[in-house]
Amino acid sequence: MTSEEKILKKYLTYLHVERGLSENTRQAYERDLRQLMSYLEQRGTDISVCEGNDLFLFLLKCKEAGKSPRTIARCNATLRGFFAFLLDEGQRGDNPSTYLVTPKLNQPLPKVLSEVTMDKLLKSEEETDLTQRNLTMLEVLYSSGLRVSELIGLRLSDVSLDVGYVRCIGKGNKERIVPLGEPAIRGLERYLNGPRGRLCGKQKSDILFLNSHGRPLTRQGVVYILNKWGKDHNLEQSISPHMFRHSFATHLLDHGADLRSVQEMLGHADISTTQIYTHLTRRRLLDVFQKAHPRADYKIRE
Repeated sequence: MTSEEKILKKYLTYLHVERGLSENTRQAYERDLRQLMSYLEQRGTDISVCEGNDLFLFLLKCKEAGKSPRTIARCNATLRGFFAFLLDEGQRGDNPSTYLVTPKLNQPLPKVLSEVTMDKLLKSEEETDLTQRNLTMLEVLYSSGLRVSELIGLRLSDVSLDVGYVRCIGKGNKERIVPLGEPAIRGLERYLNGPRGRLCGKQKSDILFLNSHGRPLTRQGVVYILNKWGKDHNLEQSISPHMFRHSFATHLLDHGADLRSVQEMLGHADISTTQIYTHLTRRRLLDVFQKAHPRADYKIRE
């Protein structure tokens, strides 16, 4: 194993153990760094002696290759974190990423399902085990605002139906408690009292949501289920687990919830991440005003 490979392995271990980053994030960082190492090798240098200009030209090459501003921003963050790590570990005496500039991103508004659409989705005339599982899963997603990774990681011990909450492990291995609505609680009771046991069969598992073979659902499996569910309910748009999370936050704010409480339930480390939902709610209020008020026949500036 080369010295670069040893350093990379040590850094990835640091991201997992000390930073608590998810597997997907670590894989993205590793891809960025391997591309950098390959680029530096072509320039006749390496991570131990490269300069800021080398990193700048690497990011420029990424841009010329057609990578999105968001991908380049992540790559920039990868470089900053990695070379700060090398400095702390004594592998370098300087940090060549100090003067890299992060591109500004236009943060798109999240896609949200209306309350009418959500009511439509949270109904089913079928009574099969898989249908009951799917309906319960959707109720939990909408009631709690969980990320899909948090949903598929739920265990039986994470759910308290008596008190009405679910416990999950979010980003950075942080635990949080989120309350459940009455429909989600009733759905879980029905699911746990029959369908889950039949899906589990002879398998031994404490994972809450199982597939038809008694094994834990995957992220891709949940996405497939939601898309099929949407088509079966005559939805023209595709739906995703994150749309349920966005809808959860937006509908709470629409009905008067305070931002700090929504931040805590979503598990956002920074309230600025949650504030995008207030912008979305404001946009909706302006739309309602312009359509309904008799003296709103002029364009309101946001």
